[in-house]
Amino acid sequence: MKKIKKVLLYSLVLAFSIIGLSLAETYKIDPYHSDITFKIRHLMISKVSGRFEQFSGEFTYDGKDPKNWSAQSEIQAASINTSIPDRDKHLRTPDFFDVEKYPTLQFKSAKVSDYDVKNGKAKLTGLLTMHGVTKEVMLDLDIGGTIKDPQGTTRSGFEATGKINRKDFGIAYNKILDNGGLALGEEVEISIHIEGVLPKPEEKK
Repeated sequence: MKKIKKVLLYSLVLAFSIIGLSLAETYKIDPYHSDITFKIRHLMISKVSGRFEQFSGEFTYDGKDPKNWSAQSEIQAASINTSIPDRDKHLRTPDFFDVEKYPTLQFKSAKVSDYDVKNGKAKLTGLLTMHGVTKEVMLDLDIGGTIKDPQGTTRSGFEATGKINRKDFGIAYNKILDNGGLALGEEVEISIHIEGVLPKPEEKK
């Protein structure tokens, strides 16, 4: 009898383990409900902002186990938009992103740490490739969780924020002002809002 109970207990543990593994689902980024923006100091007295209009990617999310999380994305560098066409044209040149030589920015996650289940917070570490240079970056995550929309599609969302130094990626262009200051800051604030869609079974084939 004890042996039977042990077998049953083991079976239950194994079943729940399998169920837990199945909670990890891969979502496709919905570009219509997502954005990737940035801010950089201008003339040392204010900040200007911009965004990338074209990007794609996916992320794997398991509400119970962050070890199963992962994310990867690709951004089209030429889609940069700061709402000033002449400035955007300059940003696409070799002075900045050099989009003809380096057409994409890429991010691939490496690990998740400091997961705060109660408040839905975590830290995401990954490799960012920009301007032909790959560096490790860390982002603060604000996890939105999952929900079904009115059409019955499962969606998941999160926000990620962080800072990088553009000179670390070989983007060093600047101008010295008459007062000795610099036209542009080196630190770039990144803000990412992502909503993902879980493909339906027939869409996964």
